[in-house]
Amino acid sequence: MENVKKYQPGYFMPPTIDMSWAQKQFPDKAPTWCSVDLRDGNQALVIPMSLDEKIEFFKMLVKIGFKEIEVGFPAASETEYTFLRRLVDENLIPDDVTVQVLTQAREHIIKKTFDALKGVKNAIVHVYNSTSFAQRQQVFRKNKEEIKQIAIDGAKLLQKLTEEAGANYRFEYSPESFTGTEPEYALEVCNAVLDVWKPTPDRKAIINIPVTVEMSMPHIYAMQVAYISQNLKYRDAVELSLHPHNDRGCGVADSEMGLLAGADRIEGTLFGNGERTGNADIVTIAMNMYVLGVDPKLDFSNIHELVELYEKVTRMHVHERQPYAGALVFAAFSGSHQDAIAKGMKWREEQDPDHWTVPYLPIDPHDVGREYEADVIRINSQSGKGGVAYIMEQKYGISMPKKMREDFGYCVKDVSDHKHKELLGDEIYQIFHDNYVNVSTPYNLIDFSLKKEVDGTRSGYVELEINGKPTVFKAKGNGRLDAISNAIQENTDVRYTDLTYSEHALEIGSTSRAMAYIGVTGTDGKITWGAGMDTDIITASVMALFSAINRMVKK
Repeated sequence: MENVKKYQPGYFMPPTIDMSWAQKQFPDKAPTWCSVDLRDGNQALVIPMSLDEKIEFFKMLVKIGFKEIEVGFPAASETEYTFLRRLVDENLIPDDVTVQVLTQAREHIIKKTFDALKGVKNAIVHVYNSTSFAQRQQVFRKNKEEIKQIAIDGAKLLQKLTEEAGANYRFEYSPESFTGTEPEYALEVCNAVLDVWKPTPDRKAIINIPVTVEMSMPHIYAMQVAYISQNLKYRDAVELSLHPHNDRGCGVADSEMGLLAGADRIEGTLFGNGERTGNADIVTIAMNMYVLGVDPKLDFSNIHELVELYEKVTRMHVHERQPYAGALVFAAFSGSHQDAIAKGMKWREEQDPDHWTVPYLPIDPHDVGREYEADVIRINSQSGKGGVAYIMEQKYGISMPKKMREDFGYCVKDVSDHKHKELLGDEIYQIFHDNYVNVSTPYNLIDFSLKKEVDGTRSGYVELEINGKPTVFKAKGNGRLDAISNAIQENTDVRYTDLTYSEHALEIGSTSRAMAYIGVTGTDGKITWGAGMDTDIITASVMALFSAINRMVKK
């Protein structure tokens, strides 16, 4: 990293700069989306998709809501030619979907492309040639006029072959390597192409401004887009398109700023797949709009299904932290985060607000098919009482007293830390059941009977096994729990004070049960908690008392 002096910016600033677009907060409507997964994305795969996989992917793109889909470079390979023909022959292209094909501005390639398009109802023919300073100098060794003429000749041939085919195809032109091209020269070439096509508002041309290689910060690219947008001929008959790559990690930012600067259309891929560091991620761009209250006109309501199919046909992996789609993007392990989310969800239940404002969750996970219990509150050694309590209450109906939640939270953290793993909901419930519910050693409750006396007290007996030995104690007190508690403390060495009690009904499957919780304060001043579960609330309460006593004496 000692050769920094050999680098300098490779981009060119526009001759005039307008920053008025920067005052906009966000795009106010969805752009036209064009998926290039089947061409740009496919050519970047280690193992390109098979014909059947491409068909499956195409159907998924249609289901999501894409109305423009680039299906390939049919003149470049027999596979891509066959794919387009199969789409046509099997009538797989809906009437409201336009397929896009790519071609270089070379005569024999353009002619083969038109052969592949026979029978297509709606098509965009996308022609390009490179215009950058470096490519003019090093690759083509041609001057500006010669490079511009390549674009003009390609535009003329597209128009001629379309007329000969009796078709109504739309045209798209890209000054490839735009980011390394002088903006005023790129504009000159684009306007020359438009002068050939003479687009009209009812048959718009597409001028595509690609970030073939990211060379600048996003605001620079937006300045370039603004310059092109404001100076294109036939502007009301032109759809200004962007095709950002992600070399600097700014593909999404380039797209968003480019839309603010005047663009109408985005070409990109699902999850940003593409050459080198990839293309602009359409899922992220669209969902960013959704979170701001703008309908992106694409449906990602079952993101898990989409990820599964994508990973199957591309053999790529959607990273766990990929925005909106990753397995962990909604997961909160931190105790303070979990507590805030749990309280935010509770507030939503109580207030039923119009807008989503839950802390730490910019989007409602349900909107993309995720579940709160499985995807949001995730429990490991970093988690706190709030997250653990949320899982127990939402999934199992266990609503512990506040102080008990803290005690159980530490218990769960200890298990997770010891096992060095995340704990799933059923594992957490099992920890609770094994450690707190109906604990029966060394004091095992066999039976009890208490009747109400004239003075309102309760008296009777409690039958136990203490360390396996049957025992019966007389019991008397102000209430059932008080009577049994007195019997234990009068006949054993167990000592405690301050019974803390709560209860609630509990539904598990089709069986209705009661849940009781009791905390007892030992001679050391520490509270020990126990829980009882039974179909009878009185029995559940007594079992909770014995659970607390047994847990205290075993500490």
